[in-house]
This record gives sequence, structure tokens and C-alpha cells, in this order.
Amino acid sequence: MRIAEVVGRVTLASAHPSLKPGAWIIVRPMTKAALTEGAATRGEELVVFDPLGARPGDLIGLSEGREAANPFGKDKTPIDAYCACILDNLHL
Repeated sequence: MRIAEVVGRVTLASAHPSLKPGAWIIVRPMTKAALTEGAATRGEELVVFDPLGARPGDLIGLSEGREAANPFGKDKTPIDAYCACILDNLHL
């Protein structure tokens, strides 16, 4: 799981029928320097499926790969990244 900052939302006309209700958000993964020192460095943007309602500026925990599809059960789901949690506090 990685920590990322939400920077925006994606608007869709329609979505794949296998997806649960949710939204697509754009996030930038946080580097160690960004988390510990408040540096402005971030990773490359990702589009993430979000069933929790994260907003721009929120920090989230995201899972990628096969772990991202686990919340959908055994159904084949076209997803690469999933918002697993919204972080309220972060202590390093």
C-alpha cells in the first residue's frame, strides 16, 4: 500500500458494469521526503477507483495490481488502483 494525495477527479459518461458505485480520482503518490519533511516532491499521477469519497487534498492509502481488484470478489474487474482508506492523521 502506498500513500498518495488526491489532486482531482475524473468525469465519465459511463463505467464498466462490473464496478461498484464509486468515483475515479487522480492522485500523486507521496515520496518519503514529502511525508517526513513536507517536501513538494511527488510521484507520477495515477487514476484510482474510489468508493469512499476522497476529496482533493486528502491523503489516501492505495493498493495496486491484484490487491486493487480484491474488493470486487471473484468477478473480473478492469482496475489497477483502489482507494483503500482515507487517512485522517499520519505519524512518522
